[in-house]
Amino acid sequence: MPSSTLRDQLDADGFVVIRNILTLEQVLSLRVAAERTTALARSGGWPHVRTVGKQFPPWDAAEAAEKGIWGVQGLNDPALPDHAAFLRVYFGDEVLGPAAELMACSADDDLVMELHNLLVRPDRDFALRWHRDDIPAEATPEEESARLDELHREGYWHAQWNLALCDGDESLVVVPGSHRRARTAAERAADPFEPSMPGQLVVRLGAGDTVFYDNNILHRGGYDAGRERLTLHGSAGRAGPGAGRLRARNVLQHGVGAYVGRCDFSVLDERYRARAEAMRARLVQLGRESGDVGYSLTG
Repeated sequence: MPSSTLRDQLDADGFVVIRNILTLEQVLSLRVAAERTTALARSGGWPHVRTVGKQFPPWDAAEAAEKGIWGVQGLNDPALPDHAAFLRVYFGDEVLGPAAELMACSADDDLVMELHNLLVRPDRDFALRWHRDDIPAEATPEEESARLDELHREGYWHAQWNLALCDGDESLVVVPGSHRRARTAAERAADPFEPSMPGQLVVRLGAGDTVFYDNNILHRGGYDAGRERLTLHGSAGRAGPGAGRLRARNVLQHGVGAYVGRCDFSVLDERYRARAEAMRARLVQLGRESGDVGYSLTG
């Protein structure tokens, strides 16, 4: 496997920050699209949302008016008015170039289309508890270690990122290095919403900055109702034997299968359109091979 400074940092810490991954012009254009999309979702015009008080899917759109939202799902769905702007950034080299480097694969030949969502400011303060995205908190130390070893045995099979469109994004809090080990006794005993976990680090992003992170690093999220947030939350996978049923569950539980076949890639230039079609085909194949996948976590 070729050497990579980005991958070395991801291996060591469980996350890597890339500053100014987008130009100011790109950020401003995407921010306008994100603002319109958020307003549409808050008004009830887009039902695919994450509701305040519930951390993991499925979410009930009927609760959005009362509880508020902290996220918008399905940015690549052709039914979303601004989907074209989100498709361009999702399939572009700015994001998929580093993602492919982290997975040691080709952006054009190996990637699998996955998730593209938007994380937004809630109407009241809201916190996500400490978690790993695909390992339940109830796992024993032995189960946790075995699953982490399995996930890292053949390199990374997916890349996950937060791309901030506003300055002052400090929502993601991680414990560096925890992606390679089971939780310590102190971490297991801590309150699920512990504000000061030993060794924690607040990831600070400005507009146009991106953090790529191992989604099984021990992490939490903090949502401040007084601070604007518009952050693209996406992931892409690597095709191959390691992209099996568990990875399919991590992706398909978010409803991407409902619209992937309808995605309109005509807004992309020829090169990126070919990339997008190939990535979609690999996702469809993954879903077909995996069947009914259920949900990774509850709550």
